[in-house]
Amino acid sequence: MADRVTVIGWDGSPLTAAARSALGAATLVAGAGHHLALPEVPPAAERVRLGSVALAARRIAAHRGTAVVLADGDPGFFGVVRTLRAPEFGLEVEVVPAVSAVAAAFARAGMPWDDAQVVVAHPRTLRRAVNVCRAHTKVAVLTSPGAGPAELGLLLEGVHRTFVICEELGTTRERVTVVTSDKAADHTWRDPNLVIVAGGSVAAVADGAGWIAGRDPATGPRGWALPAEAYGGGLGEGETDLLRAAQLARLGPRVGDLVWDIGCGSGAFATEAARGGAAVIAVDRDPAACARTDATARRFGVQLQILHGTAPHVLDDLPEPDVVRVGGGGAAVVSAVADRRPQRVVAHAATRDEAELVGRDLTEHGFRVECALLQSVGLDTRAWTETERSVAFLLSGVLPEREDRAP
Repeated sequence: MADRVTVIGWDGSPLTAAARSALGAATLVAGAGHHLALPEVPPAAERVRLGSVALAARRIAAHRGTAVVLADGDPGFFGVVRTLRAPEFGLEVEVVPAVSAVAAAFARAGMPWDDAQVVVAHPRTLRRAVNVCRAHTKVAVLTSPGAGPAELGLLLEGVHRTFVICEELGTTRERVTVVTSDKAADHTWRDPNLVIVAGGSVAAVADGAGWIAGRDPATGPRGWALPAEAYGGGLGEGETDLLRAAQLARLGPRVGDLVWDIGCGSGAFATEAARGGAAVIAVDRDPAACARTDATARRFGVQLQILHGTAPHVLDDLPEPDVVRVGGGGAAVVSAVADRRPQRVVAHAATRDEAELVGRDLTEHGFRVECALLQSVGLDTRAWTETERSVAFLLSGVLPEREDRAP
């Protein structure tokens, strides 16, 4: 019974001495078709076409002999090593690494990638991968059939990005193509491929200032629900610090989410949701509000898609949201949002009657509803006198059928 497997990464370059030695001694070799055709694979070895890694792992565990698995790029980076190390297979794994497809793609593009997000797109995770591309300025997407460059481009409608599409890296058929995202669906792309998605407004970063892979979480001022002064003042009634903090806490926007901010006002909420890594579509019927939101996003260096239009009609063609803040429009907009079945919705009301109307509508749509009366009083700490007072009903709805479902 095999209890040890050597995993060899292959990036198109000649195999190392260690890889050739392991492969020459193998009595079972698993890999894709182009791996099994390599001249170094022993003619007498059992060959396993690698489709399901779990099925291959079971065959390897039952094999009497020496097993080798060949994989493209670095097999420890979104690769087969994770599955092979699962306890149920009882395998000891040794890895001979190679350059990852992500590193190779950025090398072909002549770009650094320590500041890039890396996501895997297959039909189940495609929407979340697209949301990361909406929210970040540099993303490497490891694609799969049915979730490739064309699908990425179609779902990014309304957001301009540049695609660097790397097909069959490391092979004699390697091809690197640069297109805009709106043109990606006009072509047929060969598998396997990887897409570098770049673009959007980029916050200024001092050369060599990076200290963590991916987006720097320390970008911007410390804290959440920042005071009005951080946004240049002039926030609306529905944008107070306390209300915004409660809305963010109820929605919990995160990387991979798409947030709708309807009635975005100054862009304070939209910007703070984007600072957490979520993709945000900010909507307002007032062109001045859209302009303020754009200015706020640029000041904080976040990516927002800003849409001028009147809800609920403007919402019809928007992509599926995960969480929604309704900052204006009342019960009619809340009802239209509830029809789209997001995981969570927050809204606020100035009166109890309005709160009851919104809460009843969310309940009828199947949401679990909570309502709280929020009151804040600002004090001048020099004289401890009241400076301002704010009162609002906060309504939050959770859709159990989506809350219990994995992302």
